[in-house]
Amino acid sequence: MKDQRDVLDPKGLIREAYRIEGIVASQCRSIFLDWALSLPDGQDSREAIAALLERYAEQPDDHPMTHVLREGMTRMTAPKRRGGWRSRPRD
Repeated sequence: MKDQRDVLDPKGLIREAYRIEGIVASQCRSIFLDWALSLPDGQDSREAIAALLERYAEQPDDHPMTHVLREGMTRMTAPKRRGGWRSRPRD
């Protein structure tokens, strides 16, 4: 029988982060970035993070992945344009 893919964590990245003994925040941030980039188009990242926090609520509050997910809830916003060339109307 084929495993059903987890729509919140299709690669199992977050699940595995919680299983790695001695994982540190920097590793969790890298895992989180990979997870975030893997979200399907149209997926609300804040909703997905909230669902993951609920799923892993039994994990210790001081687990680095829990901290990273909580940071993601407060810092995930639409990307903003920073610097670079801007198109201007021509004369």
